[in-house]
Amino acid sequence: MASSSGSGSSGSLSAATAAALAAGGGVAGATAGDLRVLMEQRRAKRMLSNRESARRSRMRKQRHLDDLTAQAAHLRRENAHVAAALGLTAQGLLAVDAENAVLRTQAAELAARLASLNDIIACMSTTTNAAAAAGAVAVSLTAAAAAAAAAASASASPDPFLAFDGGANAAFDDLLRSCAEMFPLC
Repeated sequence: MASSSGSGSSGSLSAATAAALAAGGGVAGATAGDLRVLMEQRRAKRMLSNRESARRSRMRKQRHLDDLTAQAAHLRRENAHVAAALGLTAQGLLAVDAENAVLRTQAAELAARLASLNDIIACMSTTTNAAAAAGAVAVSLTAAAAAAAAAASASASPDPFLAFDGGANAAFDDLLRSCAEMFPLC
C-alpha cells in the first residue's frame, strides 16, 4: 500500500512539476519552493506510513510471540500430565509384575503339593493292594506258621523264632520298599 501511494505521489509530482513549469514560465523559484514543500509532505507521509507498518509488524510479531508462549505453556502442562500418567502406569506395571511373580511361585508350590499328594494317593492305593495281598499272604503265613509251630513243638525247638519260615518278612519288606516316600528308612 505504501509503494502504491509512493508511486502515485511521484506520478503526481511529475504531473505537478510539468504543470507548474508550463504555467509559471519564468518563475522557477516559486515552483521550486512548492516542489520542496510537496516533497516534504510526501516524505512525511511515507515516514508516517512506514511507522504505521512497523507498528503493525511489531504487533503481529508480539501476537505471534504470545501465541507461541501460550502454546509452549500448554505443551508443558500436557507433558507434565503425560509424565504423571506414565509414572502411574509404570507403578501399576511394577505392582502387577510383583503380584504375577507371587502368583507364579504359589502356582509352582501348589503344583508340587498336588504332585506329592498324587504320589501319596498312588502309594496308598499300592499299599492297599499290597496290604490285601499281604493279608492273603499273612493268612497263608499264619497257617504256615501254625504248621511250623506245630512242627517246632514236635521237634522241641527251644526258640520259636527259628522255626518261622521268613515268608511274611519278605512280603512285609516288599510292602515297605513299594512306598519309599512313606517309609524313608527302608
